[in-house]
Amino acid sequence: MKVGIAGLGTIGLVVARAIDKGIEDLELVGVTVRDADKARSRMAGFRHPAPIMDAQELAEASDIVVECVPKAAFREIAEPALRAGRLLVTVSGAGILTNPDIVDLAKAHGARIILATGALLGLDAVRAAAEGVLHEVRMVTRKPPNALKGAPYLVANNISVDGLNEPKKVFEGTARQGAEGFPANVNVAAALGLAGVGADDTRLEIWADPALTRNTHTIRVDADSARFEMTIENVQSEENPGTGKITALSVIACLRGMVAPLRVGS
Repeated sequence: MKVGIAGLGTIGLVVARAIDKGIEDLELVGVTVRDADKARSRMAGFRHPAPIMDAQELAEASDIVVECVPKAAFREIAEPALRAGRLLVTVSGAGILTNPDIVDLAKAHGARIILATGALLGLDAVRAAAEGVLHEVRMVTRKPPNALKGAPYLVANNISVDGLNEPKKVFEGTARQGAEGFPANVNVAAALGLAGVGADDTRLEIWADPALTRNTHTIRVDADSARFEMTIENVQSEENPGTGKITALSVIACLRGMVAPLRVGS
């Protein structure tokens, strides 16, 4: 299958390298970026550097379009891919929540949207429980202060995370509100909402914790079929501390699952 990648940053570059090194039955055919010179520099060590294309060209050349751009540019990549009937792979739950009509767009053009697990865990269990009755879904996110600095919610509400010597709760509300206020930090909350009871009924807390070195997410679910709690502690990416290293790896695992003879997990 031919793969195009939009964005060669924290996530996209790792995915591109993995495909270039070799994933059976996957071929990197193009990338879409804002800075072409920077992209060429980043692909300098590739065995087969991919040509740089615009979003429409990428959609036409690819079977799978992997979206790894900032939320503000999500639709610029998603819409051409879906209109071309492609598979769109993304970790931007926030992008989907902001553009809910893209699901109908995908249906109208025979396309599919796959929201990769990203930095979260347990979405299979949440989806399974949602086939029954979900009583409550809650997530608590704790991150080092450097991973939250500059978030729109903090700026708008004049909340500082500098110089903390103890944990500080900086947000409590719904997953939808959290995804809007922290678009670079809690795509995981949006994904959890989409997997379960919806973003408006999924509760979210966000804490800045100076004692932490890892981005930590805890999910608590109470359903008629099961009650469970899960915690993941993600190592920060060097380039963007708000993104865990496992996020890019989840995209790679998702792509492998599309072409593998055995896929584990629902």
